[in-house]
Amino acid sequence: MRTITVWNEFRHEREDDEVAAVYPDGIHEALADIFRTQETADEYEIQTATLDEPEHGLTENVLDETDVLLWWGHEAHDEVADDIVDRVQERVLEGMGLLVLHSAHYSKIFKRLMGTTCSLQWREDGETERLWVVDPGHPITDGLGECIELPETEMYGEPFDVPEPDRLVFTSWFEGGEVFRSGCCYRRGSGRIFYFRPGHETYPIYENEEIQQVLRNAVEWASPREGAPRSFGERA
Repeated sequence: MRTITVWNEFRHEREDDEVAAVYPDGIHEALADIFRTQETADEYEIQTATLDEPEHGLTENVLDETDVLLWWGHEAHDEVADDIVDRVQERVLEGMGLLVLHSAHYSKIFKRLMGTTCSLQWREDGETERLWVVDPGHPITDGLGECIELPETEMYGEPFDVPEPDRLVFTSWFEGGEVFRSGCCYRRGSGRIFYFRPGHETYPIYENEEIQQVLRNAVEWASPREGAPRSFGERA
């Protein structure tokens, strides 16, 4: 059984009625529910954590138990304590998987692991996006067609200041003509990292069944491999 921890700032949902209408229980609960189905009940242990909890909910015990961490953030990246970022980075290097979602490209942990600004172009206009599968043999694309179409979404555009992905799984096209590397795979130490672009808080992106399939596939791909170290020794 894999243990999944879903982390979310949980600010927009409490401060913005438009976001609360889409995700009344929080984006973290919507993401967690993707793995709480009857079919997957015996596969996953699900826990959530949010910014305003002690240690942001990411205690050493929580992270030690976590196989894959999903991270959603947007407006409060700077409020994440550096010692917690250090703690998450250590676990990734030891083999914990990390899924970085939507605007978490600006999170401290993703910028730390990438070593770049992770900046991009953006425009919030509610136009159509098509996520084209550009690596159909990759496990993250299992069960998908040639593209995923989202009728309303926020635009992210190039240049995207990240290192060249180890594998590029999705490339997005937007109605305004922009393109974007929307599904990027990396390895850092023994850990696997997947950046996945969709997930703006004012659109019900995480209700889309194909997006849910991507996230389930990504958790399987990012889970620690047999033989990967889960610890390099006792913490000082």
